[in-house]
Order: sequence, then structure tokens, then C-alpha cells
Amino acid sequence: MPVYKNKNAKNNKWYYSFSYKESNKYKKKLKRGFKTKKEAENAMIEAMDSINKGTYIEPSKTLYRDFMDSWLKDKKINVKKSTYSNYQYLVENFILVSLGDIELQKINPREIQTLYNDLKENNRLSSENIRKIHTIINDALNKAFKWGMINRNPATLVDAPKVVKKEVEVWNQDEINIFLNVAKDSRYYHAFLLALTTGMRQGEILGLRWKDIDIENETISVVQTLSHKGQELSAGAKTDSGNRRISIDSNTLSQVLKHRTLQKEEMMVNSPLYNSHNDLVVRTSTGLPLSPRNLLRSFYSIIDKSGIKKIRFHDLRHTHASLLLKQGVNPKIVSERLGHANVRITLDTYSHLLPNLQKETVNNFSKMFYQN
Repeated sequence: MPVYKNKNAKNNKWYYSFSYKESNKYKKKLKRGFKTKKEAENAMIEAMDSINKGTYIEPSKTLYRDFMDSWLKDKKINVKKSTYSNYQYLVENFILVSLGDIELQKINPREIQTLYNDLKENNRLSSENIRKIHTIINDALNKAFKWGMINRNPATLVDAPKVVKKEVEVWNQDEINIFLNVAKDSRYYHAFLLALTTGMRQGEILGLRWKDIDIENETISVVQTLSHKGQELSAGAKTDSGNRRISIDSNTLSQVLKHRTLQKEEMMVNSPLYNSHNDLVVRTSTGLPLSPRNLLRSFYSIIDKSGIKKIRFHDLRHTHASLLLKQGVNPKIVSERLGHANVRITLDTYSHLLPNLQKETVNNFSKMFYQN
């Protein structure tokens, strides 16, 4: 492999060098500054691949917006559509507005930091999305560095924006009972019930099929989701750990199965217009996927009628988790029900809702310590 160690330089770092043919002319590609041989080899392979694919652009001719256009195209084939749409939205509406017309080689840390400051000071985006913008900029410029288009990645010199955690809002048992009592006549009662008793996400509930419910073993398999816009059903959950099997109590299962009877009646009334191919548990009167917007409209309408604290639909998931933890359920089990990647996420998210856990722990320790 044409990878070398610069023994004459003080930093003793690695570099790569290779020749390639372009327009019947041979050109030399050289990139310095790699800490390890492996890092230099990986960067060289990426650079060669980009040249072979025809996606490599000479640094001197590249504006940041042109490079980001190619970066987005590369991402499109490697991430889910919903993730790509989010990347595209943040790039086109926020990143390129500030950095798009700057030459790739001339972008500096000050310009990146100014973008973050502007977004935060003007409340244009949540702290989570500002952090996502940093991740995008850093990832893109890191690729430009590996490809030899810039001498260093300026984003590595900028502190990642701090994410301010929003306080999790949940209902207590009385509020749950009031809501469900008002919602019992709603067409989407079973959707609300599933959120409260299983902790499933909105997209997971709207993507749930009857064949995903194991009636005999009283379990639900989360293997499909509906997009935020309600236009696409996708295999798999939000994350790999989100693909899971959840136990469901018999009372909830009974309520959900009642809705299947209603759907069979609608299928007969609305035939042949009825679309039964999706097999969805939550669907419109003609069998189509239910728009998340319509579900939320019904949800907030019921909250207004109930006169209880207004929370988001996603907070039903938080409510489920907090109730389980307050009952003393092992956090590992709660984490598995929610589809978290690890139990630490669960504890970080909900620990502040459980002020009595430490007290209970201390009391139990005291009984053991002073038992003699």
C-alpha cells in the first residue's frame, strides 16, 4: 500500500500518496497528517473510491454547498428515509444558509461557532437539533479531510453544542383514568391504550399489524413503523434495539381485539374501496394508514375535554415507563420494553421522576446494616 511514515517531520506522522488518471492525464494525490498507518490507509481507500466513482472534486473548485450536495447523496443510500429527510432539512434550511457560499478549504472554526450561536440566541432550533447540525458538519468535514480536500477538520476545534434536556411530563394514575374515561368512545381508544400500557412509540403503534400480535402468548412484535408524515410504512423500528417483543396484559389485549370487529364491519360496508392489504391495527375507515396528524388532533381534543394537564403523545410512553419504575420494576425490563439501546438511557431519562428510589435504597441498606 502506498502509505508512508514521515520520518523527517517532528510529528513523525503518516501520509499516503498515489497516482490516478483523469482526462488522459496522470495526477498525483498526496495527503499528510495521519496519526496511524491504519488511519492513512482507510483515508486513501476512501479517496481512491471517490475518484473511481467520479464524485471527487478538486478542493480549489469546491464551495461548501457543492460538497454537501455530494455528501447528502452518499448518505441517502446508507440511512433510513426519515433520517435522510432530517439531514436534508437541516442542511438546506440552516447549514447552507450560513456556510454554503464559503469555499470548503476556507471554512474556519469561528464561522461554525457563529452559526451555533445564532441558532441558539434566536431560538431557531432546539438544542437537540443544534447538536445534530454539529454532528452533520463534523461528519461531512471529516470526510473532506480524509479525501484530501482540506488540510484539517475545523469542526473538531469547536465544542459540541450542549443539549438541554427537556423535563419529562407524565400523567399520574388519576389523570390517566380521567383521560381514558373520556377517550373510551374514540375510534383511536386502542391506540392511546397501547401507548400507555406498552410504551410503544407513535410510529410503532401506527405501523402495528394484526399479524404482529400473538394472542395466545399475549405479546406484540415491533417490526414496522409508519413515517412521521404518514406516507410510508418501513420495516424495522426506529433503532435496531427497537425491534422487540413486548408482553401485553389481557385487559389491553381484549380492548384492542374489539377494534378488529369494527374493522371487519367497515370492510364489508366500504368494499370494494376498502384497503385491507396493510393489515393495520390502527387505520382509517377505508383501511388506509392513519395520518399521525389526525391521531394527534384527536388526542389533544380529548385532553381539552378531560380538563387535565396537556402532554405530548410521546409523553404517554414516558408515563408508562415512570409508572413501571415507581412500582419497582427492574430498569433493565423497562429498557427492553421501550426498545432503548441500553439501560443507561432509561435511567438517565427517568431517574429524576423517581425521588423516592434512593430513600428506599437507604432504608433497605439500614435494615441490613443494623440488623444485629
